[in-house]
Amino acid sequence: MGVFKESVRSTQRSGVAFLVVLAMLVAFVVVLSSRGNREQSAGPSSDGPEVQTRAVTASPALESDELATIGVFEQASPSVAFIINRAVGRDFFSLNPIEVPQGSGSGVVWDESGHIITNFHVVYRADAILVVLGEHEEYEARVVGVDPDHDLAVLRIRAPKDKLVPLPIGSAHDLLVGQKVLAIGNPFGLDHTLTTGIVSAIGRTIKSMTGRTIEGVIQTDAAINPGNSGGPLLDSSGRLIGINTQIVSSSGAFSGIGFAVPVDMVNRVVPQLITHGKVIRAGIGVSVVSDPIASRLGIQGVVIREVTLGGPAERAGIEGLRSRGGRQISLGDVVTAIDGEAVRTVDDLLTILDRHKVGDSVKLVVEREGASRTVMLTLQEVG
Repeated sequence: MGVFKESVRSTQRSGVAFLVVLAMLVAFVVVLSSRGNREQSAGPSSDGPEVQTRAVTASPALESDELATIGVFEQASPSVAFIINRAVGRDFFSLNPIEVPQGSGSGVVWDESGHIITNFHVVYRADAILVVLGEHEEYEARVVGVDPDHDLAVLRIRAPKDKLVPLPIGSAHDLLVGQKVLAIGNPFGLDHTLTTGIVSAIGRTIKSMTGRTIEGVIQTDAAINPGNSGGPLLDSSGRLIGINTQIVSSSGAFSGIGFAVPVDMVNRVVPQLITHGKVIRAGIGVSVVSDPIASRLGIQGVVIREVTLGGPAERAGIEGLRSRGGRQISLGDVVTAIDGEAVRTVDDLLTILDRHKVGDSVKLVVEREGASRTVMLTLQEVG
């Protein structure tokens, strides 16, 4: 009887196992069938008419504005350079010096002598600079001169003349808000990228890396991104009207406001950088007290600290700080206006003088011990 019961249990277990295996087989077949149906329904079907490629619609004639933009891009592209700022580092294993890219930007071919214009901040702290023209022709560049106050720099490369295509020079003083502009550069390393927009505003002021004010700046909504710096801003005829230099952005990417140094300033500064390696500035021959100190003294204007012996200021009778017995210091003259324009800060003074050249005559209003007077002097070259 026990053997019989055990046999029954064994038979029952075998039956259950058979049913489980059978159920799994049925499920597997159902899954395969379902998958096949899905693949069949999702795949190509031979039912119905033969499928043909879509007919290509004839290309319409380009609008005149499109043709003009294309023409400007094709004309100006050979004049735009890609600039790579390199630092010299050390190989981790061999300690041999190696060049490491630390930034990039754009530039403009200025003349057939190989001068390239860009922003000062593009080449700042560069140990080596590589300029790329046209179809990726690479040239080592040297710095000819820099003007950090206006964020400008001049490089020079040795390239064949047929590779050096200078841009025609326009003007910025007669620009109108709303007129079309184009920017060409290398944003994010993408060479020869074109963006278009309009002049959004003129006569803007921005700060350079040195904290000095750059005047007459062009504001545009043509997209300017990192890597566009130093590239050209062009008018609709392809003339250079500015050097793209800054954007206003909280993220570092373009947000609709870009700025360009006006070409009139570029055209004034660049010849000096090429000839002298620096900007020849006109001045009055003084050193001044910093704005924070003047502010703490409650003074509005530029406090003269010291005058240069034999300079224009000394010849005009201007005096600096004076010592009265021991450590007591008394104020000398405070400049409050030049040629009728108010002077409240050192930047005001320097900005006004930057509009002049050596040999120009200017009229200063100065105050001393509550008394105001006007003096005329001739500007001289200053360092």
